[in-house]
Amino acid sequence: MPDTMNVIEITQPGGPEVLRAATRPVPLPGAGQVVIRVAYAGVNRPDALQRAGAYAPPPGASDLPGLEASGIIVAIGPGVDRWRVGDAVCALLPGGGYAEYVATPAAHCLPVPDGLSLQQAACLPETFFTVWSNVFIRGGLQAGERFLVHGGSSGIGTTAIQLANAFGARVFATAGSDAKCAACVAVGAEVAINYRDQDFVEVVRAQGGADLILDMVGGAYLQRNIKALADDGRLVQIAFLQGAKAEVNFAQMMVRRLTLTGSTLRPQSDLAKARIAEALLAQVWPLLQAGRVAPVIDSEFPLADAAAAHAHMESSSHIGKIVLCLRS
Repeated sequence: MPDTMNVIEITQPGGPEVLRAATRPVPLPGAGQVVIRVAYAGVNRPDALQRAGAYAPPPGASDLPGLEASGIIVAIGPGVDRWRVGDAVCALLPGGGYAEYVATPAAHCLPVPDGLSLQQAACLPETFFTVWSNVFIRGGLQAGERFLVHGGSSGIGTTAIQLANAFGARVFATAGSDAKCAACVAVGAEVAINYRDQDFVEVVRAQGGADLILDMVGGAYLQRNIKALADDGRLVQIAFLQGAKAEVNFAQMMVRRLTLTGSTLRPQSDLAKARIAEALLAQVWPLLQAGRVAPVIDSEFPLADAAAAHAHMESSSHIGKIVLCLRS
């Protein structure tokens, strides 16, 4: 490995323009870690939150943005016996993905699924870990249930639609344009609701209400989500693009036996993330290898154009995932 590498730093809290190319020392693997030569890195909303100063890295994590990547293992730390130098992997990262090399716990790596490219594999960890842990573990989605996902054309949304469909749920999605709604239907949504001209509450209630809702909007959506839930329904909150505070009618929760929960992925323990990785390998990787599920990719930017990639993501004009390319 070389001594230094190209990276993208956050120079100060702010907009996409605060992202800057720099050089850093190449990391060395600690106990239980591997170092990956990054081929592609996923671009995600938490990266933009960190850039804006609203989502600090956990203690000990790299201050560089980037929570997922794909590439080739080039170094292995003490205590790692599953992986070998030269293995192609994708990995959930504590940070540092916007760099030519990144160190991460070996237990958070997964093999690149057969038939998928490194570009596709870079789109898997952040969204698939998030969806599996929130929709299937925390949300308990079962076959035959009605599932509503907001932001259905996003990376999280397209992943949630496909996995819920693959496991036998009836899937409803919201999106902000007819093209985005069409993309939701294309990956398995039974009904896609353009929230600009339809009320998702009315549409879902007409079907009996949602047994589970995955929401990243927050704000005023909270009360509407509660109305859209069926009795004994569950609401899982994973972000709050329209605000973190809202009023809750606890009488509705109690009388209708509703469950409101949520989580963030990055602060969870290494062990918790390792367990999610094990579940994905057993339950979801066979679907990827069979072609029943696949990441939806919107666009690719060179690492040096990370600011443009962030601007594109924050315009909300994309469908699916945005990736940074680090391959020469």
